[in-house]
Amino acid sequence: PSVHPIGRWVRRSSQSQCSASRGRLEGGATAQQYEKMAALSSEFGDLVQIKKQLISVISLCKERGLVHSVKWASELAFALKPLPMSELPPPAPLTEEDVEDLDALGLAKSYFDLKEYDRAAYFLRGCRSKKAYFLYMYSRYLSGEKKKDDETVDSLGPLEKGQVRNEALRELRVELSKKHRTGELDGFTLYLYGVVLRKLDLLKEAVDVFVEATHALPLHWGAWLELCNLITNIEMLKSLSLPDCWIRDFFLAHMYTELQMIKEALQKYQSLIEAGFSKSTYIISQIAVAYHNIRDIDQALSLFNELREQDPYRIENMDTFSNLLYVRSMKPELSYLAHNLVEIDKYRVETCCVIGNYYSLRSQHEKAALYFQRALKLNPRCLGAWTLMGHEYMEMKNTSAAIQAYRHAIEVNKRDYRAWYGLGQTYEILKMHFYCLYYYRRAHQLRPNDSRMLVALGECYEKLSQLSEAKKCYWRAYSVGDVERMALLKLAKLHEQLNESDEAAHCYIIYIQDIFSCGELLEHVEVSTALRYLGQYYFKNKRYDEASLCAQRCCDYNDAREEGKALLRQISQVRDQGEASSADVSLPCVFGSLSNNNTPVRRVSPLDLSSVTP
Repeated sequence: PSVHPIGRWVRRSSQSQCSASRGRLEGGATAQQYEKMAALSSEFGDLVQIKKQLISVISLCKERGLVHSVKWASELAFALKPLPMSELPPPAPLTEEDVEDLDALGLAKSYFDLKEYDRAAYFLRGCRSKKAYFLYMYSRYLSGEKKKDDETVDSLGPLEKGQVRNEALRELRVELSKKHRTGELDGFTLYLYGVVLRKLDLLKEAVDVFVEATHALPLHWGAWLELCNLITNIEMLKSLSLPDCWIRDFFLAHMYTELQMIKEALQKYQSLIEAGFSKSTYIISQIAVAYHNIRDIDQALSLFNELREQDPYRIENMDTFSNLLYVRSMKPELSYLAHNLVEIDKYRVETCCVIGNYYSLRSQHEKAALYFQRALKLNPRCLGAWTLMGHEYMEMKNTSAAIQAYRHAIEVNKRDYRAWYGLGQTYEILKMHFYCLYYYRRAHQLRPNDSRMLVALGECYEKLSQLSEAKKCYWRAYSVGDVERMALLKLAKLHEQLNESDEAAHCYIIYIQDIFSCGELLEHVEVSTALRYLGQYYFKNKRYDEASLCAQRCCDYNDAREEGKALLRQISQVRDQGEASSADVSLPCVFGSLSNNNTPVRRVSPLDLSSVTP
């Protein structure tokens, strides 16, 4: 069986937006359903207060070594106007315990910054302050993570790396759970406790603890981000009791993007820009990612180029940028990006992924897979690298390795529709169609309005001889906006196979009208197939004028020219014999609405399946 080209959409997709623009955006949710969530926090009216809070939380996170939260808060603070000296927030007051632990904490933090985690933990053993306790526990956690990576990086490949656990996790859980029961954990240690629970696959407990952490310390972005990774659907999101704080709006926007509710995400980010964060590179990058997710390639490329102008040494999100360059086959631009990132930091995960994309575009799949493996050695939880490596193994016909890579991607993030789709594609190649159907269904559940998932489902149903379900899938794929212009063709051929000539003709007619309306007729080889069928269809129904038009159009295509000429001769012979065209007005005409270059007013529905989702 042929490989679906859309299986690689993380980097490949149809460049045509004409058909897709007629479909709905992903997500399926209306703004009214989430009106409460859509409203921005009233705190955005006081940007000075928000700036003060950001400055304060930056200091708190720096003291605890939470570098990613520091970076996120710093980028937001940089996007706001500077505060005069009189408005700067005072440093956090020290408790008696903080003063007692000051020297030990300073020494341990210096070791922590040098990644000597065991050494840092050793000098914090007897400290009593909450700040010192967090750094003590966090050092032990990071020490376990570092040892886990050191043990596996040379001895095992990246496919096995996820099987090794941090040996410190169980001890940390026991100690933190005791303090949690007595209410001794602050916002930072609650966050760490949640991370430990997540690493131990205690996901329900982890969600509860992360929600508690956001209430205890709403401005710590790390807790929100960890919570985001555990939310699987909109119902779960709506069920959570989250603090009413301005940072909640950033979380919801991020969450909408992750749940493929792109319309809602873009509305939320636009509201944040209007609230005063128009200069935020974080928001620009998130909007670019959102446009990437709905395949608006031009808009996404424009935003990434703008981002590169504002922040030329940025590496974050550049792997997504390279996906877009890959889709457009922009080899010079992708080569420049890869060389530029190598000069900045050749050992970053994103750099390895960009280089992998570059080699894949040049069809050097072994080299591409090697760079994705390097990315996974640097970060075994890099979702994109797992999925991309699965694609490369598919290109190399190594289905067992591809399955393993896709399964690892799903372990990292069960919301990754590309990995589910990749598994379906792999099992289709192996002709295991019931497995294939299961994985395509999972991909469709994550992207209910993605025509590519529906077309794949339809093909699978066809192979399982469930033709009525296949028809529903193809028509639904067309109704939501057919990205690759294949759904109607497949539906027409299915009707043709079942000798349902009227339905097949309707589908071919709509297909040709859509192609004409976008001005892309000559770019689509399958048009000749449709014209051949319609020519014969009209001829059999004695609609000789329409049959003649179709036959003349067939002469524009090399593969249909002879058949077109033969049909014209047949029509001429019939007319010479004095046989008139049928006056049956019930038969549709393919060129009637397009004779004056008019776009079809509405779609003709051969089947009442527009509301059916398999």
